[in-house]
Amino acid sequence: MAEMILENGTPAQKQKAEAYIRIAGQMRGQRQQLAELSRPLSPDAGERLRKVFDAQNRSELPGTLVRSEGDGPTGDEAVDEAYVGSGATHDLYANIFGRNSIDNQGMAIKSTVHFMEGYDNAFWNGEQMVYGDGDEDLPEEDRLFNRFTVAIDIIAHELTHGVTQYEANLVYRNQPGALNESFSDVFGSMVKQRFNDQKTDEADWLIGEGLFTSNVNAMGIRSMKAPGTAYDDPMLGGDPQPGHMDNYVDTTADNGGVHINSGIPNRAFYQAALELGGYSWEKAGLIWYRTLCEELDQTADFQAAADATYRVAGNLFGSGSSEQEAVYKGWQAVGIVPAGGNRRGCRGLISSTWRSIFGGRNT
Repeated sequence: MAEMILENGTPAQKQKAEAYIRIAGQMRGQRQQLAELSRPLSPDAGERLRKVFDAQNRSELPGTLVRSEGDGPTGDEAVDEAYVGSGATHDLYANIFGRNSIDNQGMAIKSTVHFMEGYDNAFWNGEQMVYGDGDEDLPEEDRLFNRFTVAIDIIAHELTHGVTQYEANLVYRNQPGALNESFSDVFGSMVKQRFNDQKTDEADWLIGEGLFTSNVNAMGIRSMKAPGTAYDDPMLGGDPQPGHMDNYVDTTADNGGVHINSGIPNRAFYQAALELGGYSWEKAGLIWYRTLCEELDQTADFQAAADATYRVAGNLFGSGSSEQEAVYKGWQAVGIVPAGGNRRGCRGLISSTWRSIFGGRNT
């Protein structure tokens, strides 16, 4: 999106896009450095401990503490949305998956709002959440983004980058990076669905609904149900996400297409969850969580993720179970055939053998 804004935006919009690209690159580097120090930790779930800070439109972190665990609403929408969203994310991980906060050791979930002036992004920097206010500094007609706390799935998406940091620690490039983004979308969507008490057939499966202003022709920033349909706008262009390996985008941009090709595993999860029905976190979410925490190494690609989720589904629910079949159908729908059981083929054998010889954490 930033590249399209650089190409088609007003001078003010282009200036903001340049700042976004620069700071996002710096934060990814910091996050990767901190990820390399992370270790798998204890599984006991604990109490929520939230702290929300106000950067007061400056860049120094964390800023001034304005709301702590147990405090009532402040009346500042960004502060209160960050507090509620981080709580909903903590509760999904703790109450459904037994995880003790982001690092699995009960770390405080820190959030900073009002970062810089009119900053168009939200990010996990390896230690805490940071949110910009969107285009509030621009004239109404030039505004593309609302504040980045407005969408609870965006909050959960970014916090899940922290969970991934402490678990599979997927390299942020090419297919491992696209999986990194996809896991964040998967858990972001589950947090939103749980917050709204929605079953799989009731959810819209959009990521970032409400993040764009009315100046943009968009439903959200991504669609897990139908990748490539989230937006179609004269300024931003069309949603570039593919939903099938036939349309995989081979690019050096976007760290090898991490935000683009994530549509493929996103749709695989959607299809599996829809096939299983009920609430997405009950079965599909559990399979994806166990896979993230126990089965993937840093360089896992889409095939490795398909193989692992299929294997985990069999371990949890039984070989040949309806749950395992749903996972198989989910990946098959996007052009990937999971290896495992009687379906294990040459491609899967080569992939697993290569991984066992050349790298990654033991699974």
